[in-house]
Amino acid sequence: MSGTKLHLVHPGNYSVRVRATSLAGNGSFTETTQTQGPSGPIYASSNPEYLSTNDVYEEDEWEVPRDKIAILRELGQGSFGMVYEGIAKDIVKGEGETRVAVKTVNESASLRERIEFLNEASVMKAFSCHHVVRLMGVVSKGQPTLVVMELMTHGDLKSYLRSLRPDAENNPGRPPPTLKEMVQMAAEIADGMAYLHAKKFVHRDLAARNCMVAHDLTVKIGDFGMTRDIYETDYYRKGGKGLLPVRWMAPESLKDGVFTANSDCWSFGVVLWEISTLAEQPYQGLSNEQVLKFVMDGGFLDRPDNCADRLHNLMQMCWQYNPKMRPAFQEIIETLKDDLHPSYRELSFFYSEENKPPETEDFDLDMENMESIPLDPSSYSQREQCSDREESSMGLRGSYEDHHIPFTHMNGGKTNGRILALPRSSPS
Repeated sequence: MSGTKLHLVHPGNYSVRVRATSLAGNGSFTETTQTQGPSGPIYASSNPEYLSTNDVYEEDEWEVPRDKIAILRELGQGSFGMVYEGIAKDIVKGEGETRVAVKTVNESASLRERIEFLNEASVMKAFSCHHVVRLMGVVSKGQPTLVVMELMTHGDLKSYLRSLRPDAENNPGRPPPTLKEMVQMAAEIADGMAYLHAKKFVHRDLAARNCMVAHDLTVKIGDFGMTRDIYETDYYRKGGKGLLPVRWMAPESLKDGVFTANSDCWSFGVVLWEISTLAEQPYQGLSNEQVLKFVMDGGFLDRPDNCADRLHNLMQMCWQYNPKMRPAFQEIIETLKDDLHPSYRELSFFYSEENKPPETEDFDLDMENMESIPLDPSSYSQREQCSDREESSMGLRGSYEDHHIPFTHMNGGKTNGRILALPRSSPS
């Protein structure tokens, strides 16, 4: 039975009143009720719609006094409420004032939503990596509930990339990113993801909209859930379930609901595609239902116009149908590390003492001797060397588990290496 058992209540007359306590503080007491105490235990039942004390957020060392936070201006809408730029006093050792991002929860939010808001932020308490946006503190006492984050001046990566388009109204006067800058972005995102995976954390929603751009143009894995409402059309509700980012999801995630480090790698390939296209919508012209079927049947994105071989080859590696054939983020960084800014060696998780050399069991990144998957699906189990590919292109190994369908990737000299042609969207 759910409720409270009262002991040592002696027979007699009693006056009783109660009040609710929540994240909003203490409520008002009810009117006093007179009752008589029986000669046995009393059970106070609880409403099953209410939350137990185990569900309630408990303040800890991350708690920040409300009077230390000053709001300056709106930055945009987040998953739970408005996000503001603000000033936090004495939140960073040695700094009197620090510019921060302040996330809020809507006044109309339920208690359960407020707790979810705080618990989502609490995930980031365990993270300390230069390429993951940093949690600065939490204000859980009183209203509104606040989560204080590292300020990322240029906003999310998707908006930033779109602002670099030559015809963008909000173009800051910068040209589109060079190949070197794209590689730097890719390595910074990969480093944040390598850190999360080392912490046994699977992101499940890696996309340009969920990466953030700092004042010095460093790209970091964003605070989770911040941008879902901003890019609502990037998500799709499958079969009445929760919203899914189907255009960024791996085949096994779409088919079986499986999310792993390998499915994060697939999503990273789509982020590379977004970087190369200045954040075009993946699978343009296809409905969400068509994308779902297309990817589960072995399809993947076309090579972007003017995309360098180096980036396209990396996309292909991430889009292996067999999850075990995709590279780990440590291996991705290995392929990029020679062309990165010197500060990467000083700031990244990859080069830190915390990082240990990866143990690779199922995936051996052999750049010179990798085998290609034959374009004939009926003979996919046969291994053959692709001798006519260009020197800059890499084939991909074709050892598949029995339950995986044959899958073909683009190889050098082939204009379209999909099993299926890109389907046309319906007129609607």
